[in-house]
Amino acid sequence: MFSKEKLEYSQLPLPDRQNLDDSEMLLRAQKYFKTMSTRHTVRDYTTQPVAHKVIEACVAAAGTAPSGANHQPWHFVAISDPTIKKQIRSAAEEEERRFYAGGASDEWIKALEPIGTNAHKPHLEDAPWLIVVFAQRYGKFDDGTRYKNYYVPESVGIATGILLTALHVAGLATLTHTPNPMKFLGNLLNRPDSEKATMIITAGHPKPDATIPAVAKIKKPLNEILTKL
Repeated sequence: MFSKEKLEYSQLPLPDRQNLDDSEMLLRAQKYFKTMSTRHTVRDYTTQPVAHKVIEACVAAAGTAPSGANHQPWHFVAISDPTIKKQIRSAAEEEERRFYAGGASDEWIKALEPIGTNAHKPHLEDAPWLIVVFAQRYGKFDDGTRYKNYYVPESVGIATGILLTALHVAGLATLTHTPNPMKFLGNLLNRPDSEKATMIITAGHPKPDATIPAVAKIKKPLNEILTKL
């Protein structure tokens, strides 16, 4: 991505600018909050296809995220191939069975009870798309030598949040899945050693009888998540 000979600072005029009054800003913020309040983590999907162009547009939005030194240390693998999805489900469920059979602490398992999760992950096959998020620990100059990436977890976390938002705005349901360990994903998807899988995002349309845990609608009130000084 980068050339060692072209690492220099230059400036551009701010290309996009908004100058809204307080009422318009508040209106937009409230509208956005209302939109995001309808986002739910869904585990029951139809097999209805979703055009790859939709997924591409959402990933492109994720790619606009800020990142440490603008190194953009992320890669997204979008999977619709049924064979690969089946392999991911099989490997993920194997890890999950170990997790629920003693790999996790009693406290962790207890915390998950209101969510209703278990080792059975049919959504990994049913949904039309899986998007695996990879964090790039280092990059390479055009001559093949390495350079360090900075604030990788923070940068990838921001990009992932934008991706989830884009998928929701596009009308799709999502589920974030983090089997641990996830090394099998790098091997299965033929990603380089510089990358580490951080998350599987399931994306598609929910079944007509899809449900969510009641506890998922309980959100902390604003006064618990915001301090104004």
